[in-house]
Amino acid sequence: MLEDEQILISSAKKGDRDAFGQVYGHYHPAIYRFVAAKVSFRHEAEDITHEVFLKAWKNLPSYKEKGFPFSSWLYRIARNKVIDHYRTKKSDSDIENVSDEFVKIVDDVEESIDNLMDFERVKDKLSQLSSDQQDVLILKFVEDMEVAEIARILGKKEGAIRIIQHRALNRLKELLQERT
Repeated sequence: MLEDEQILISSAKKGDRDAFGQVYGHYHPAIYRFVAAKVSFRHEAEDITHEVFLKAWKNLPSYKEKGFPFSSWLYRIARNKVIDHYRTKKSDSDIENVSDEFVKIVDDVEESIDNLMDFERVKDKLSQLSSDQQDVLILKFVEDMEVAEIARILGKKEGAIRIIQHRALNRLKELLQERT
C-alpha cells in the first residue's frame, strides 16, 4: 500500500496534481500489468492504462472510500476500459503478444500448472477462458489480491468469485491437458 495514501487521495481530490502524480506513480505498473495481460499489443495496453488514469483523475472528486483499497477502484476502471476496448474493436486478439516482463507469476498459482506447461502455453489457454474467469485468475494469481478485493473490483459477491476461480482453474487444467 502507498504510504500516506489517504492524505494523497484527499489532496488529489482537491486538485493537487502532484499528489495524484504520486498515486499514479505507485499504481501505474500494476494497472499496466493487468491491462497488458488482457490485450494483444503493448500500444493498446499503454493507451488503455492512460485512459484509466485519465478517468480516475476526472472522477476523483466523486470517489468515496468504502473500506477497500484505492487500487480496487482503479482496477474496476481498468476492467471496464478493457471491456470497452473489445466492444469497439470487435476483432480477434492474440494474448501471446504480451511480453513476459509485464506479467509476474505467483509461484503457487497451481503446482500442476507450473509442472505441466510453460508460461506461453498458459497465456494462450488463459485467452480461451471467459472474461470474468481471466479477470479473477489475473487478479488472484498475478496481482496477488484477496477474494474480497477481487469481488469489489468485479462487482460480485465473494462466493461468486470463489466459484469463478474454481471453474476457471478446472477449465484451465483441461485446456492445458489437451494436445494441440
